[in-house]
Amino acid sequence: MTSPGSGDQGGTPAHVIDTSKPHPARMYDYFLGGKDNYEVDQEAAEEFIKVAPEVREGVRANRRFLRRAVEHVVAEGGIRQILDVGTGLPTEPNVHQIARAVAPETRVAYIDNDPIVSTHSMALLDEPDTSVVLADLRDPRAILDHPEVRELIDFDRPVALLLVAVVHFIAEAEDPDGILATLRDALPAGSYLVLSHATGDVHEDRREDAAAVYRKATASMNLRPHARILDFFGDFTLIDPGLVRVTDWRPEGPPRPGTPPIGIYGGVARKDS
Repeated sequence: MTSPGSGDQGGTPAHVIDTSKPHPARMYDYFLGGKDNYEVDQEAAEEFIKVAPEVREGVRANRRFLRRAVEHVVAEGGIRQILDVGTGLPTEPNVHQIARAVAPETRVAYIDNDPIVSTHSMALLDEPDTSVVLADLRDPRAILDHPEVRELIDFDRPVALLLVAVVHFIAEAEDPDGILATLRDALPAGSYLVLSHATGDVHEDRREDAAAVYRKATASMNLRPHARILDFFGDFTLIDPGLVRVTDWRPEGPPRPGTPPIGIYGGVARKDS
């Protein structure tokens, strides 16, 4: 359901399993040390590691950001329903586990476009108030109108929308602004948007080489600068500390000595009206 973060979508139609090309979700699984990937994913991931040796630390930092953000919106924001788009292969702790450690009644709908992700998730996440839907971020209306989503998520009550490490797999030609606007507009006041996005701001000298690896995959990686990523929050109000590197979003402690700079921004924003 995600890569290189919790949420990545590829360009393959949702009903087709394409193992001839690397898929971002399976590459992300490999970066995290998982085994739900193929040789083609492993080869591409190793190529990316050569370009960006810090990627494994980056995806772990992104997962920690996800955990802290979910804990915040549930504990402090009072959220009890979560729509996780581009969720990636199941990784402990999963979003529903993080949320329900705070509020056991939280409902979670997972969305991803990789059938392999969907199959694994349905097998592992078979429990009440949790659903796994095969759909694509590029068709946000289909996500919002999906009967399983509608059965679980009440869009008259606040929702946390998670777009963690997924929007950077949407090219400009695919209208990411329109996609985000459709999703934001569907959320009532009191909802939250949790978003993280890869950037070339941190390692500008490697930007092209990193993007080149994903051009061979089912979805390209579109590294964007800080100002462009801010656009995706629309008129939502970013909570402190704003849009920052994921390692700097309400960290639990100082960074470990020698930790490389991570080229992923993350932020949490609230819809006030």
